[in-house]
Amino acid sequence: MNQEQIKLLIDSLAASDLAELRFSENGSTLRLVKKATPVEDGSPSTAEPVAPSAAADASTLCVAPLYGVVHLQPTPGEPAYVRVGQGITAGQTLCVIEAMKVFNEVRADADGTIEAVMVASGDEVEGGQALFRIRRGQPDV
Repeated sequence: MNQEQIKLLIDSLAASDLAELRFSENGSTLRLVKKATPVEDGSPSTAEPVAPSAAADASTLCVAPLYGVVHLQPTPGEPAYVRVGQGITAGQTLCVIEAMKVFNEVRADADGTIEAVMVASGDEVEGGQALFRIRRGQPDV
C-alpha cells in the first residue's frame, strides 16, 4: 500500500456517505473512520449515537459501527445471539454486520439487559443506526 493509494482512499471516503472504510492488501489493513459532524441545526448527525429518552435514563443504545447487513443469528435456523429480556455481559456478541464480505462482530460494551431489538436480521443498516436498547447494570437473571 503506497501513499497515493492511501490518499485516494481518504478522498473516496470523504466524498461518500460511508462512515468507515477498510482496505486490505498483502497482509496489511487500513481502517479509515469518518468523524461525525453536527448538522447545521445543531442536532447530531445520524453517525452519532442517539441519546436515550428521559423515560429510559438507565438505558443506552447500541449503534451500528458501520454500514452493512445485520445478522442477528450465527446462521439461518440457529437461535439469535441475544433476545429481549436477556442478560448480557461486556464483550458478548450481540450481532454481526456484514460489509464487503467481511463479518464484523458487534459486542456489548457493558453488562446489562436487552430491552429492545430495533432491527431485523437481513436489514441494511447505516453507521450510527440504533441496533439495540440496553439497560445497563447487572443483567436480569
